[in-house]
Amino acid sequence: MSALTARVRQLAPRREDWSPARPRRDLTAGVMVALVALPLALGFGVSSGVGAGAGIVTAIVAGAVAAVFGGSHVQVSGPTGAMTVVLIPIVAAHGADGVLVVGLLAGLMLLALAVTGAGRAIRYVPVPVIEGFTAGIAVIIALQQLPAALGVDVHAERILVLTGDAVRAWVAAPDPAAPVTALAVAAVIVALARVRAGFPAALVLVALATGANALLGRGGERPLETIGAIPSGLPAPRLPSVPWGDLDTLLLAAVAVAALGALESLLSATVADAMSVGQRHDPDRELLGQGLANVASPLFGGIPATAAIARTAVNIRSGAGSRLAALSHALLLLIVVLAAARWVGHIPLAALAGVLIATAVQMVRVSSLAPLLRATRGDAATLLVTAVATVALDLVLAVIIGLAAAGFFALRQTATTARLEEVPLDDGDHLDEERRLLDEHIVAYRLDGPLFFAAAHDFLLDLAEVRQVRVVVLRMSRLTTIDATGAHVLADTIERLERRGVTVLLSGIRPAHLTVLERLGVPSRLAHERHVFATTPEAIAHARLHSARVAHDADASTR
Repeated sequence: MSALTARVRQLAPRREDWSPARPRRDLTAGVMVALVALPLALGFGVSSGVGAGAGIVTAIVAGAVAAVFGGSHVQVSGPTGAMTVVLIPIVAAHGADGVLVVGLLAGLMLLALAVTGAGRAIRYVPVPVIEGFTAGIAVIIALQQLPAALGVDVHAERILVLTGDAVRAWVAAPDPAAPVTALAVAAVIVALARVRAGFPAALVLVALATGANALLGRGGERPLETIGAIPSGLPAPRLPSVPWGDLDTLLLAAVAVAALGALESLLSATVADAMSVGQRHDPDRELLGQGLANVASPLFGGIPATAAIARTAVNIRSGAGSRLAALSHALLLLIVVLAAARWVGHIPLAALAGVLIATAVQMVRVSSLAPLLRATRGDAATLLVTAVATVALDLVLAVIIGLAAAGFFALRQTATTARLEEVPLDDGDHLDEERRLLDEHIVAYRLDGPLFFAAAHDFLLDLAEVRQVRVVVLRMSRLTTIDATGAHVLADTIERLERRGVTVLLSGIRPAHLTVLERLGVPSRLAHERHVFATTPEAIAHARLHSARVAHDADASTR
């Protein structure tokens, strides 16, 4: 119990969490994030099947809780498109209460992951996977804005389908007002970011676009589509009704939600670290914050939440430096719900689309991508595969594919370091000794590097074909790794040589490697179980007895 208490204290909020706060810039960033988060929260609530109210509640409750308890100073949490895709079948099968139960269960699972320290596993995600994931997310953010940026009303689950439908709908009835507004907002934000990074360009431009749209409507012209009416007020907290008969199915769904929440939140925090200066998140505290957020959100009727890369990017680009920005974004959304819904409802969707397009452009950092694309073919391929999979498939699957690609290229690179060489018996110049051994039909090979499934077959099977040799000494002191496949191929090679009358001796095997070989029966393939030697000179001495066909005591060899 004392260990658990100490662990909880490590994860608890601290006074220094608020030390980097810069109230003016953080509040400005919070306002901008709130403006961006509002339509997204409403839209994700509707698309999940639970309703717009559930989306805005999630942004408020989960956003505030994760801001206080999470592991990043600049992370913004709320409903996301990736989570919506997971929730749609849950709503269809179990209704709104089923989603609330799944959210609670997923929150508890995230808390367990935080206490056990599972968050630190994110450090094993390679940089090309993270950069490819970020680039893919940036493309998705930009493409998601096409309907609003073009002023068309289309909907689709798959981003590529949405893109095609939006373009076709606009071509059928082109209207330049929305795309001009979106492009103008995006272009000015990107340009001003290069000149005055701290200037709240997005906030000013959204306000100007709102005013211009209102004047356009009063002048008799058809105005741009706006956010429209939003709900006012938060529901009273309550425990959801648990469908006990479906609990096993809900548990499986909760595992998927928790996995997606952990993955998206930790990757978002990693991306946030890269986008900001001096920010480093605590992955276990981030899981704690997301866990508490997902426990709290369903109590108010909210859907499961994760950290949102788009909103986090807006937060950072708007100058956020502390948790105050994310917390103020949640409080501002609450104020909007309670008091200012009708004014926010006049913001043009095209202007907000321009803000997110600019955010997407700024997320793709050429200074980070270019070196990775030039580093190695494996890094470049991993980055591109992850980015394409993120756009074409889904986020979790994209990361899995990226990790698989990175693992493949890493194994291939490692496999190339494995060598089988006929080398001198020590570091000195002993060519005469080597020639005498060859004259006696003895050859000594040294295995360097790893002997595992990606590296075993080629050179060991070549070894099985050696000619004009009576004894082969395999020097294994430089072997770094051996697995079951490597041991199996080694045993097969020994057996082939022994069947051809070539005696095989092993020398310098490390104790850990010897254990693996013994468990897989490699020594039993030797002509005698005592043909394993501690040192190469002992093996060479014994090899000469075999080569000369001298009678000897097999027990005289040393293990």
